[in-house]
Amino acid sequence: MITIGRLADYAGVTVKAVRHYHERGLLAEPGRDSSGYRRYTAQHAIDLVKIRTLAAAGVPLARIKDLLDADEDTLAGAIAEIDDDLRERIAQLRRTRGQLAQLRGGDRLFVSPEVAGYLDELRELGVSERQLRLERDGWILMQTASPEDAAAWVAEKRELLADPEFRALCLDHDAAYDWSPDDPRLPALAERTRNWFAERPGPGAAGNPAIARLAAESLPGASSPAWDRLARLMENP
Repeated sequence: MITIGRLADYAGVTVKAVRHYHERGLLAEPGRDSSGYRRYTAQHAIDLVKIRTLAAAGVPLARIKDLLDADEDTLAGAIAEIDDDLRERIAQLRRTRGQLAQLRGGDRLFVSPEVAGYLDELRELGVSERQLRLERDGWILMQTASPEDAAAWVAEKRELLADPEFRALCLDHDAAYDWSPDDPRLPALAERTRNWFAERPGPGAAGNPAIARLAAESLPGASSPAWDRLARLMENP
């Protein structure tokens, strides 16, 4: 007869594992002898090795009981089914790893490579993290609502960054977020902005009013008292 400790050592598992298999109904639990000990037989050892082997191969414990005494064809079919499940899990894990890799890439998980490149250029320019967050969230909305407009708009924006005055306006508008609405610099900034737009041809993709309205109404922090006044000054000098 075999004690539970010797049985566990023989099968290469822990005593705790043997008791767990008892609880799950996978391994029959023998009665106690006159000394109060459970005595295991060779059949228990054989069954335990089978359970350990199936569990180590990735077979769920819920399936093991049905497979212990299965014939060869049934076992082969069940193993094939389990293998298919494992393949799908592996594929899902690979997809998850790919998403994690993108997360390490920052904005590129949420926006197109072109938009991510534009945001990188703004970051190098010195635009605040608050403004970058607003820009990114706006692009997420834009790409969802109108991918065609988004592609055209980002191409236009990246071209504009070659203009020193556009870069200066980006930084000044960013800084103006925190100004007082009575700041005397606001009228001058509004005039500079109007003049810059007046020297350009008609609006490109950035002139889509529906998308602009969607962003303005949806993004928290997309305005401030100073920005509100700046917008009014640009419309009504």
